[in-house]
Amino acid sequence: MKNKWYYFDHQSLTHRAVDKKKLVGIFSLIAISLAAFSFVSARYITINDPSVYVQLEKRIFLDNGGRDPFGEEKFVLMLKDLNVKFPHIVYAQAYLETGGFKSEIFLENHNLFGMREARLRPTTAKGTNLKHAYYNNWRESVYDYVFYQCRYLSSLKTESEYYSYLNANYAEATDYPEALQRIIRNHNLKEKFDQ
Repeated sequence: MKNKWYYFDHQSLTHRAVDKKKLVGIFSLIAISLAAFSFVSARYITINDPSVYVQLEKRIFLDNGGRDPFGEEKFVLMLKDLNVKFPHIVYAQAYLETGGFKSEIFLENHNLFGMREARLRPTTAKGTNLKHAYYNNWRESVYDYVFYQCRYLSSLKTESEYYSYLNANYAEATDYPEALQRIIRNHNLKEKFDQ
């Protein structure tokens, strides 16, 4: 004997059998509608409102209240942990942009790379100060550079391509690659990241 489902009809005050095919059809229609709505709304947010992702990603990074002062060894370890592309070049950029980790923009803004506040990609910057992005701490500056690298440099395969991109799009100085290469040689940066 098959199980039958019933519902109470308030007009006739009787129980009536449920048409299971009709019920399955209604539930299928609801499920398909919800799936289509989810797909369309997710696609709309992705294409038309990147600020949603910026706000979500900003929430990931918490201010540690200055309990984690900058250290070159910590910086090296963070670049390794984040699997940054060409970390010796990135370290050299930070060294050059901060004047050996002593510039006002670094000390006041916690900005290791002389970055401006990003407008078209995710960023950890809290705003602009001294015409450059400022961060709650130095680690947020590194995360911001990683966002930059992922957005603009991810397709580059060789150091030569990386230097060319930086020279054309990042640096104001025309001898930027040469300055970075000098820092890499003078501070044995390749060896720091091979360990």
